[in-house]
Amino acid sequence: MAQAPALPGGFELPLEPRIPRVGSVDAVALEARAAELAKRSIKREAKLFALDLAVRMIDLTTLEGADTPGKVAALCSKAVRPDPVDRSVPSVAAVCVYPNLVPTARQRLQGTTVKVAAVATAFPAGQSPLDVKLADVRDAVAFGADEVDMVIDRGAFLSGRYGKVYDEIVRVKETCGDAHLKVILETGELGTYDNVRRASLLAMAAGADFIKTSTGKVSPAATLPVTLCMLEAIRDVHDETGRMVGMKPAGGIRVAKQAIQYLCVLHETLGVAWLTPDLFRFGASSLLNDLLLQIRKQKTGAYQSGDYFTID
Repeated sequence: MAQAPALPGGFELPLEPRIPRVGSVDAVALEARAAELAKRSIKREAKLFALDLAVRMIDLTTLEGADTPGKVAALCSKAVRPDPVDRSVPSVAAVCVYPNLVPTARQRLQGTTVKVAAVATAFPAGQSPLDVKLADVRDAVAFGADEVDMVIDRGAFLSGRYGKVYDEIVRVKETCGDAHLKVILETGELGTYDNVRRASLLAMAAGADFIKTSTGKVSPAATLPVTLCMLEAIRDVHDETGRMVGMKPAGGIRVAKQAIQYLCVLHETLGVAWLTPDLFRFGASSLLNDLLLQIRKQKTGAYQSGDYFTID
């Protein structure tokens, strides 16, 4: 990972119930465990179950400047029925779009199980005044978003202004109302695993329903070691407080093999209770097509052409 400025010591917040000790992360051990778990192999019925589960965990995403209502409408149709010729393939968890396209998604997804997620708080940089960020969240919720994906102020975090980051997350959580809040750490800009753990604990302490690796606009995005670091922070919070917080790796997860590796890391770190779309999501677009190809392979014994599925 890229190097980041050293952080001041004394990370403390007046929390009740308290969060676990921030501590320091053994980078060598973390990366070795992530690499070992990535070697796990599953076959036959178990593999088909994992592929099916990965589909149900996807936040199908389009966050481009050229997004149009027509593109979002088509994406929503695919989210509900990923494989038009195989009705046994489940719907994805959510469609993630910019706030101004939430009404289009809301209309197309009405009556389905697919949620509408919206990015907010001056995505992807997060470099706007708080009142602008809160207005962004209010608009997303007013338009009908079930979930809000916010970005933290990495500049504030890296300069040691943890209280500012914490307070912003608290205010955003209050503004979300009943909508679930996913807090994006943008781990590719945090520089160290210690920072990733510190930011994860801070976000959970401030009320995040999910913590999320990346916007998908910065490289590196999601990686197995970073995801493992965040999952261990979630585990420690659960052990300390009993609270179950969700996890969303996003960015760079493009093929089914990667998705299964993430599910193996999830299972080994947090157990069966987290193997649900309510507590784990993939932020992705191209991943879905490869999952569909692999599901066809498991069911028919032959690979299909990628041309059989729409390209988002």
